[in-house]
Amino acid sequence: MGILKKVSIWILALPLAGCTTVPTTIHDTRLEHYSPKITDGDFDYNPYETPIAKCYIDELNSAPNISGATLIEDGLSAFVIRSAFARMATKTIDLQTYIYSNDFTSRVLIAELKNAADRGVKVRILLDDYGTKSDIVDVMLLNQHPNIEVKVFNTVSNRSKLLYYPQFLTDFNRLNSRMHNKLFIVDNVAYITGGRNVGSNYFYPETASNFSDTDVLFLGDMTRYATNSFNEYWNHHLSIPASVFPKAKSKRALRKLEKSFAELEERSTEEVRRYNTIINLAKREFKHKKFDFSWGHGKFLADPPQKVEMTMEEKESYRGDIVKALQHLWDKTKKSVYMSAAYFVPGQGGLEHMLREEDSGVHLTIVTNSLSSTNAPTVYAKWEKYRKQLIQSGAEVYEFMESAENLRGREHDRERKQSSFSVLHSKTMVFDDDISWIGSFNLDPRSAYYNTENVAIFESRDFADKLRNMIIQDTKTSWRVSLDRNNKPVWTGKRTGDDKERVYRHDPDTSIFRRIWKTLCNLVPEKFV
Repeated sequence: MGILKKVSIWILALPLAGCTTVPTTIHDTRLEHYSPKITDGDFDYNPYETPIAKCYIDELNSAPNISGATLIEDGLSAFVIRSAFARMATKTIDLQTYIYSNDFTSRVLIAELKNAADRGVKVRILLDDYGTKSDIVDVMLLNQHPNIEVKVFNTVSNRSKLLYYPQFLTDFNRLNSRMHNKLFIVDNVAYITGGRNVGSNYFYPETASNFSDTDVLFLGDMTRYATNSFNEYWNHHLSIPASVFPKAKSKRALRKLEKSFAELEERSTEEVRRYNTIINLAKREFKHKKFDFSWGHGKFLADPPQKVEMTMEEKESYRGDIVKALQHLWDKTKKSVYMSAAYFVPGQGGLEHMLREEDSGVHLTIVTNSLSSTNAPTVYAKWEKYRKQLIQSGAEVYEFMESAENLRGREHDRERKQSSFSVLHSKTMVFDDDISWIGSFNLDPRSAYYNTENVAIFESRDFADKLRNMIIQDTKTSWRVSLDRNNKPVWTGKRTGDDKERVYRHDPDTSIFRRIWKTLCNLVPEKFV
């Protein structure tokens, strides 16, 4: 088909494509009769009187503003703990996510949320529009439940597949900025944050491309700040109720979803029994205080939702609470920084700061993606230009193996077999073996200037030791990158189960075509990666 014919068909289709639209702001007249199902009155309870809090009430009362934190190192544990806490919830559940994949694991999780709502728990779900890319995802259908309310943040107005992406050209500044936050809050006293979205490749290790990620379960005082952040997004004018999405109101689709839940239980009785056994075991371990909590004090920080509406000039000069906190932590660090950064593009200013820190005696250990493991070769292309100077300064630099067996969790008697393609997705740091940083924030321009993010900063030497050791464990399934006498990169490492040390003088496990593509990616301006 000739290009003129294609363009003609596209133009002729414009009137039809424009028929299905949704509001982009709560102030739209189509929402003038909107009435929220879940109100402030549903949160009028004492979180410390809930069953979840009572399990650890002595620890929670041991010091003012204290919180507990426990690492969630692997995807299966991350899924099990979310499901277990959904079952233990008695009051409220809040879920905020960038990506909802609408696959098997996601459906099982939302089935847990529906079951909680059936018991009377009030459930709020906030999704980024770009992260769902569909009006008929199962989670949207749950909005029909009387105890569940779903909203979509930063919507694209025209829902036609034909015009969905062209709208980014006409409203690029807003739509290029996404809500990247990740939160799972239960009874306003416990929350999970980190890098994981909702999808099988974040939870199940046998998927074709699995994200090796890190979450933390927090219990106590920090949760109220996470809930405050969620409320700020939930009540923002860019958060649009799912009730105005035509496909999300399909009663037939909801009945089909509910039928699929029932059929799964009937068809897979033995698997469901084993699943329930695992969830119940996690509940018992929590109630019997077997969770490995470290106790300390911390902060929860998030960008304001207004960040997505800033002009390009405002975004590029933006220094929010997260960036300020990161700079403050770097400035007060005296000995070491351990970093697991999935997407690492420090920028010239960040590089100069790290070089000064290394020169002053602050030793830096970096784990990031290799070219073979990354799902963002454009980001890797930009990282390369900073890598050489960091290595020359004395920093230890590691790049994640895409096909290694991950050794995380052996200290807790669990191993995880990585899939054939494993992507590092963590965003964690440890400062001076004392202060931990974990959340959705990537050390790249997109997180700093465009997307909204959240992080938890936790002060506890015990917890910092655990997180540091986890990062060190990741170095064992990564390539150590050094420089030869000609200042060219050299990758050295042992694959799991292989006693032979291997040395590469080009990106390991990559084809020449991927390396050429990486070179071409350098044409993209750094501020847009």
